[in-house]
Amino acid sequence: MLRIRGRIGDWPVDLTVEMDAEDWDQLARRISPEAVAQVPAAPRTPGAPRSDALWETAQQVLREAGQMEGPRLLAELEGLAGGVAAGKRLLVRLRHNEQVHVEVREDAPLYIWKG
Repeated sequence: MLRIRGRIGDWPVDLTVEMDAEDWDQLARRISPEAVAQVPAAPRTPGAPRSDALWETAQQVLREAGQMEGPRLLAELEGLAGGVAAGKRLLVRLRHNEQVHVEVREDAPLYIWKG
């Protein structure tokens, strides 16, 4: 699997491409070692704050909806984040956000944007 994350203008991009062994072999045959050596490594500073476009977009989803039941919000966040675990992390962050009120209900929690 190949994951591409970044931004195109104001839009966050999180793309996952699934590749099997044959796909990787074909890609390796097309890329020369010289071309790989010329690609600069992305600078990584431990502990440096990363661009949090995904978090901003997650907040925007709830802000625009005004309120959303937990299971539906989780499904939206999973799609946005590209996986169950990442979606759950965003949901937990929203739960602890001061601009979000979580109303406990019998069937499912209701997330309400207060901001």
